[in-house]
Amino acid sequence: MARFDLQELFSNAQALTASAASTSYIDFGSDRNIGIGLHKVCALIRVDVAADFTTGDETYTFALQTDDNSSFSSVATVGAAKAILASALTAGSVHVLEIPADATMERYCRLYATLAGTTPTVTITAGLAARDAVDMAPMYPAGYSVGS
Repeated sequence: MARFDLQELFSNAQALTASAASTSYIDFGSDRNIGIGLHKVCALIRVDVAADFTTGDETYTFALQTDDNSSFSSVATVGAAKAILASALTAGSVHVLEIPADATMERYCRLYATLAGTTPTVTITAGLAARDAVDMAPMYPAGYSVGS
C-alpha cells in the first residue's frame, strides 16, 4: 500500500471497539477544495486486523470529517462517508473513501469511524493519498515483508 508520511496519516494501527475519531487530524492551513485537480485525493483505510462480525449485527461506517477547529467542537461537516460490510473488512484489505470534486474542506480534517452492534472491533491504518497512486500501488497486509 502507498505509505503515508505523518502529515497524511489519520490512524496508525488504531484498534477500534466503539465509535471513535482517528488518533490524528490533518491541518490544511485554511479551507480548501482538495477534491479537484490533476490527481484526485481520497482517504485510504487499510485493515490491519479483520473486523469482527461474530453475531452478524456489527456495522462499520467511516466518514471524513472537517471542521474549523482542531478539537472538532463545532458541528463537523462530513466530506465523504462509506458504510463497509464487516465481511469485507478482512486483514490486508484496502478501502477507498472518494472525496467529491465539489467538497470544500474546512481547515482541519479527520477520519471518524462509527461502529455498532454486539461486538464490533477492527484495527485500521488510514490517511490521505492521491487516487492514481492507489490504483498503481501493490497492497500488502501489515507485517508483510518482501525478501530477496
